[in-house]
Amino acid sequence: MKAAVPPLPDDVEALKALVVSMTQRATDAEAELANARAEASADQALIAHLKLQIAKLNRERFGPHSERTRRLLDQLELQLEELEASASEDDLAAEAAARKTASVAAFERQRPARKPFPEHLPRERVVVPAPCSCAACGGTRLSRLGEDVTETLEVVPRQWKVVQTVREKFSCRDCEQITQPPAPFHVVPRGWAGPSFLAMLLFEKFGQHQPLNRQADRFAREGVPLSLSTLADRVGAATTALMPLYRRIEAHVLAAERLHGDDTTVPVLARGKTDTGRLWVYVRDDAPFAGPAPPAALFHYSRDRRGEHPRAHLASWAGILQADAYGGYGELYREGREPGPVFEAGCFAHARRKFFELADVEGAARRKSRGECAGLVYPIALEAVQRLDALFDIEREIIGLPSDERLAARKERSAPLVDDLHAWLTSQLGRLSRNHDLAKAINYMLRRWEAFTRFLGDGRICITNNAAERALRGVALGRKSWLFCGSDRGGQRAAIMYSLIVTAKLNDVDPQAWLADVLARIAGHPASRLDDLLPWNWRPDRIALAA
Repeated sequence: MKAAVPPLPDDVEALKALVVSMTQRATDAEAELANARAEASADQALIAHLKLQIAKLNRERFGPHSERTRRLLDQLELQLEELEASASEDDLAAEAAARKTASVAAFERQRPARKPFPEHLPRERVVVPAPCSCAACGGTRLSRLGEDVTETLEVVPRQWKVVQTVREKFSCRDCEQITQPPAPFHVVPRGWAGPSFLAMLLFEKFGQHQPLNRQADRFAREGVPLSLSTLADRVGAATTALMPLYRRIEAHVLAAERLHGDDTTVPVLARGKTDTGRLWVYVRDDAPFAGPAPPAALFHYSRDRRGEHPRAHLASWAGILQADAYGGYGELYREGREPGPVFEAGCFAHARRKFFELADVEGAARRKSRGECAGLVYPIALEAVQRLDALFDIEREIIGLPSDERLAARKERSAPLVDDLHAWLTSQLGRLSRNHDLAKAINYMLRRWEAFTRFLGDGRICITNNAAERALRGVALGRKSWLFCGSDRGGQRAAIMYSLIVTAKLNDVDPQAWLADVLARIAGHPASRLDDLLPWNWRPDRIALAA
């Protein structure tokens, strides 16, 4: 059934008026639709912004409550980025549509309050010329009432410069000897690269995951062509100059009574193929039990994952090692080991992950929606995750307390939960086939029960190995960018630079500023005071950095 169309007037003027009216209505409808879209986009962006803020606040208050927390934050940030961009586009479209009509007001988007720009940024004052006469009456008797300041954040492109150090020569009229001040220090004898340039080169390569060939291309676009071999030469020389600091960090880490240990894969270029090397990390972090020692991370490189490597790394160390169930650590836990015993402390995050994968309801639903094999969601695995989460809740409350207070809270609150967990896991294991995935997850804990319960007798021990996994996060991100290490020597250089950069980050120090200052001072710095240059003792010259 077709809608009845009113008859059109025969008069030309009436037709023109009708067309104008219909055009106006269409314009109004278009403006209203644009406003509706802008309002919906703004609401979605605001909701995403609030979700991200809530997630960050929960992380700051309670800490990472699962291995999914970091991934969730990344997803929320990406979602917020896209929604904010879409909301800005719709806002501009609504404003443009509203300008075409006088009856529809433009939608005004309420954005989250923006924080003021940092005070340390320099301000450039641009004064708009004042009028010479009144715009209303033309009078010239103007009196200044005040001013309104609009701040706009701007960036100055990177500037390159060549520093010319002039050393004048003098001759003595009495003895005819020629004297001249010594040449300025460079990391490489007769070098040409300044400390700030070297710090940028190192941090971009190892901290921001930008290979030297990409840096060379960017330098060339900025008018400073530098060959790849030249840049690689500077990297090797700077690594050699920073080696004493690496040794100091190594000594500091191995002086700890408790360490976090882990490793990750590193592709290494080989003849006609790519081998899989390893980067090992050992983290000293006493902050969870209010320890006075500053945090630090020590990296090592190896071509394979044989157990001889961690034995060599920790040959002179004894204490508590928090790590996963890698069999290569087994020799370290041997009774009668010299120079002292190493006690294993299990990681509840690893144990929880095995149950979580079998209880991931959301993940199974996503796979099912994509037509993939969703797998089964086991109620036993879900209950195991809930029991383990109860232990994590207690740990979030006592993190940062002295070790004796942590130990008292664990004996009172955590020990009963652990006893119940052991009895429950044992009873569930008897009902399962030994080849069942749940049985494997349960056996992972029961076979290492002494290591998992060691935290109940020592307040210094953490129940997870997340400190080591966080230290390796940059390596995992960088693998997709730099693809592989060029050689074993390249892997060893990477281990040295990762140790320096990650340690600086752990101590809330800007790695690039620290490297620039250290490279400028290390040649003339007394060897007896080398510890002053370590990240936790470093005191930058604020005036020099500002300049």
